[in-house]
Amino acid sequence: MGRFAGKTALMIGASQGIGLSTARQFAQEGGSAALVARRPGPLEAAADEVRGDAGSEQWVEALPADAAAEDSIRQVVESLIDRRGVPDYLFNFAGGAYPAYVTDLRPSDLRSQMETNYFTQAVPALLLAPYFIARGRGHFGFTSSMMGYFAIIGYAAYAPAKFAVAGFAEALRHELKPDGIQVSILYPPDTDTPGLVQENGTKPPETAKLSEGAGLLTPEEVASTFLDGVAHGKLNIHPKGSGLPWRLQRYAPGALRAYLDFELRRVRKKADK
Repeated sequence: MGRFAGKTALMIGASQGIGLSTARQFAQEGGSAALVARRPGPLEAAADEVRGDAGSEQWVEALPADAAAEDSIRQVVESLIDRRGVPDYLFNFAGGAYPAYVTDLRPSDLRSQMETNYFTQAVPALLLAPYFIARGRGHFGFTSSMMGYFAIIGYAAYAPAKFAVAGFAEALRHELKPDGIQVSILYPPDTDTPGLVQENGTKPPETAKLSEGAGLLTPEEVASTFLDGVAHGKLNIHPKGSGLPWRLQRYAPGALRAYLDFELRRVRKKADK
């Protein structure tokens, strides 16, 4: 028996990375899950992995859908509720960064990053909120980023979307707390996932150098921290490397910006040599 025995979760973006690791650990602790991602092949492969961690009394489903498309994800939500009941948790992990110099960005890049990182999380939450309210309980888990509370060079398209996730989650927390609904926000630093490999393909060299300071976590480490935070009802969940910058941004933002500006000058000066 684990902390999530008998609990159920709808997990968006669970075919790889942090989402898949969370699904596996959730199953290992007794939970049942419906996994959602756009690509059926990788999603079913991920579901098979999670089934290997689940017991005979648990269930794991693979439900292909585009979480940002209302009609697509609505069908998944309504079908799941008809068959399994209202889930205890909605965990959102969908997203991906497109880092670039601001001079290389187009308006379409800004829209795409909002679609990928914000609407994929906000739309499923809007659809599930009435069910959580009617039942009088439920728990939303969102994935923001370290770039969801401060931003550096290269993330002019990505950071606003992650700020939006945090703002949306904060608004839900305030509005839905009287209805017995909890909210958690995950703020991971760089994590060794397929998404990071893709991100590194367009990352400006200054961004890559500045990102090194936060270190690199495994998906398993981040998933463990996330589930610990959820189990304890935490709003802000900070894996290793994320907490100190968050506190600096909150209590000494001028100092954090001065440090970041210094580091950018240092990196550029070193590159010019």
